[in-house]
Amino acid sequence: MKALATIIGTVAPATAFAASTPRVDDSGLFVWIFLGFCALIVIAQIVPAVLLMVGMAKGVTGIVKDELKAGHKA
Repeated sequence: MKALATIIGTVAPATAFAASTPRVDDSGLFVWIFLGFCALIVIAQIVPAVLLMVGMAKGVTGIVKDELKAGHKA
């Protein structure tokens, strides 16, 4: 328990290391192009995953509907 109190007591607040002046963001055009390309990759990964999930949901609901219809006929 003493070790935990020592560790907590020695942690400095995050504001002690903060800069006093605001950071200037000099991101150029190539940085924004790169970030846009990364976003395109993420979207290209998400679209097939969503289509797969929708297809699986349709398949499962179709099977359940078929089983319910077969159960009512018997």
